[in-house]
Amino acid sequence: MISTTHIIGVVLTVAVLLLVSWLSARNIKDERSFTTGGTAGSWMVCGAFLTTLAGGQSTVGTAQLAFSYGISAWWFTLGAALGGVVLAVFYAGPLRRSGCSTLLEIVGREYGHKIEAVGSILFLIGIFISIVAQVLTSSAMIGSLFNMGTMWSLITGAVLIMLFVIFGGIKSAGAGGIIKLILLYCGSVATGIIVWRMAGGVDGFAGSIQEIYQSPTIAAANGIGGIESLHHRYGSMIARGAMKDLGGCLSLVLGVVSTQTYAQCIWSGATTSKARRGALLCAFFIPVIGAACTLVGLYMRGHYVTADELKAMQQAGEALPSGIGVIASSAQAFPAFILNHLPAWFGGLMLGALLINILGCGSGLMLGASTILVRDVIANAQRKWANGKKHMSQLMETRLSIVVLLAIAVVVANTFNGSFINDLGFLSLGLRAVAIIFPLSFALWLPGRFKIRAVMTSMVAGTAMMLAAHLLALPGDAVFYGLATSLLVVLLSK
Repeated sequence: MISTTHIIGVVLTVAVLLLVSWLSARNIKDERSFTTGGTAGSWMVCGAFLTTLAGGQSTVGTAQLAFSYGISAWWFTLGAALGGVVLAVFYAGPLRRSGCSTLLEIVGREYGHKIEAVGSILFLIGIFISIVAQVLTSSAMIGSLFNMGTMWSLITGAVLIMLFVIFGGIKSAGAGGIIKLILLYCGSVATGIIVWRMAGGVDGFAGSIQEIYQSPTIAAANGIGGIESLHHRYGSMIARGAMKDLGGCLSLVLGVVSTQTYAQCIWSGATTSKARRGALLCAFFIPVIGAACTLVGLYMRGHYVTADELKAMQQAGEALPSGIGVIASSAQAFPAFILNHLPAWFGGLMLGALLINILGCGSGLMLGASTILVRDVIANAQRKWANGKKHMSQLMETRLSIVVLLAIAVVVANTFNGSFINDLGFLSLGLRAVAIIFPLSFALWLPGRFKIRAVMTSMVAGTAMMLAAHLLALPGDAVFYGLATSLLVVLLSK
């Protein structure tokens, strides 16, 4: 139950982060400093990375997935960490030496403006799905905290995301990310210790989950056919199948490398070494946050049922066991744990940090999407149809695009209620990787080796194949189909 102490903690934390964003924004004089910065130290780069990598999908989404599939939920943050390492070690230097400010600008310089325009559209599809996931997560948080209806909580979350990014850009994300790093990391470690002790270690987690699944209704609803099935479901890192879970990890690794937002973090560093260290620092911190959220999801599974599960039990004539709570949906596992099982003062700080975490990630994704939209899509359209004439500054175009994209995201998010947040994240990052990873890598390391038409065809064919594999629910993860198609097309056309 939310208390006045909780609300005070949330409001104070949000206010501090908004103040930091506003103070950071006072140094922004032009569009380039708004989007790439260029003077950040290692910790500022780490903060900017953490703002987007450790978002609602890494926290609320991980706890939600752990509630249903156990420790395999950890793959999201493990994959994000591995992606940060790959970006730092292999791509940071070439990206900074390119002299470009978007990934598609690098591709376009090698293969022409047409492929840049096509890539922009494909890339925006992927990143927009992730924005929808962040809006959904913020809606779940705000709705549970302030008892708002779905649409109003979606709108409120979108407005707060807009405020975070529109007045601060990448510097705001980095400065806020440092504070969030302290709050979220320390809070996650403390929460992980608390939930471990409450559960009584591994045996306690296993025992409580096994007790919940004594209900035939809940077992049937979740596809649990016996004790071995239960142990595999919650105790295996490949609970959803090796190809599915490892494919999700691969989507994270390549998706981080292929995402404009994380490239902007690299470009924001004062030097290449500082940019690398910042990415590696984030890669160190984020798996710990994911582990804590996974433990919370496991604990909540052993002590709570969802509203839909309760309804099914009642229809089957089963009574709710004593001491078992009810949450509206699995997406509320993490905020419900904070509200019901942590001291109010600590819970208020955690709720505030969690809300800031979600809003910061959404703002970072919005910044990347708006940069692509303005520099790649709108700029190409102006060159083609308006002879390069502009009616407003790039800074104004970027800020206006943020407002429009978020408005569309609210409408789309309203139709996706009930989805696994992390599945949207895997899909989003996989689509970004399929669309850009090979053209980007070829442009950086193998210039002049591949035909423009072949590269463009591979981008479109790979994206189409991944979407088809996802919609048709083909075995394994859709990212394998997309990457294989993209690579085969470009190699066979060489």
